[in-house]
Amino acid sequence: MNRINEDIKTGQWKQMYLLYGEEAYLRKQYRDRLKAAIAGDDAMNCNFYEGKNLPVGEVIDLAETLPFFADRRLIVIQGSGLFKSGGEELAEYLANPAKSAYFIFVETEVDKRSRLYKAVSKGGYAAEFTLQEEATLKKWILGMVKRENKSISAQALEYFLEKTGTDMENIHREAEKLFCYCMDKDAIGISDIEEICTKRLSSHIFDMINAIADKKQQKALELYYELLALKEPPLRILFLIARQFNLLMQVKALQGKGFSNKTIGEKVGLSGFIAGKYVTQSQRFTAQELRLAVEACVETEEAVKTGKMDDRMSLELLIVRYSS
Repeated sequence: MNRINEDIKTGQWKQMYLLYGEEAYLRKQYRDRLKAAIAGDDAMNCNFYEGKNLPVGEVIDLAETLPFFADRRLIVIQGSGLFKSGGEELAEYLANPAKSAYFIFVETEVDKRSRLYKAVSKGGYAAEFTLQEEATLKKWILGMVKRENKSISAQALEYFLEKTGTDMENIHREAEKLFCYCMDKDAIGISDIEEICTKRLSSHIFDMINAIADKKQQKALELYYELLALKEPPLRILFLIARQFNLLMQVKALQGKGFSNKTIGEKVGLSGFIAGKYVTQSQRFTAQELRLAVEACVETEEAVKTGKMDDRMSLELLIVRYSS
């Protein structure tokens, strides 16, 4: 990111940039910043492609076309999937593109062994945007709070993150709602966050698993009924419960091998901050209990799909079984 910031500051841009990784908010922010820096308001010489089935021949022809009364033509390509397969033709062109053509590629996943990735890395710059750590997110949120001339306690900030999770797009959206709600207040409190911020579905499931681990059957059932009231399909809830138990099983196994929270997070696809919470939750179950819980979820799904049991009742029985 520092490299891109420096390029924007100096105006010495690479001919091609690849922005990739799990953090969608940062990908979008840097895409827009690069676009504004390279093309400005020149809509005539700025072209945008999104999705699979990219017309590569058309893109190459466009890149070879001289910009109209300008020095540069910018082509933004998003979600093409070509950095995983099928990008050979474009890679070949990017080895020697027209000097007036500039590219911004935005992808979630890439294969660093692909010809296209290597071509962009060699001729330009590839930046990975990973899920941010807790300390980074807190610093970012505090910056937003300060710009609104407000304050927030450490406890309220922690609670806000628990509500929103680590997705920066969701954090930004919930923060905007919170600032509007607290327009006439100097300090943001836990009660404000509780009142206005939407609880993520994954947090609901996490709390449900906590209640099951604590054998708080009534609490676990209340959380289940809340999800039903929010029109969440029982099979989707079952899928998320199974996913949670499966993740806990993996986390527990990795922790048993002595891995740090950060390494565990990398291996199972969680940020270090969230991985720490999963490590704590996994310690409340034995490895055998987690394995049996995953198997029970599979059996419940099969019973529902074969018509042997009602979906709502089968999931309720599963929760009762493990919270008793």
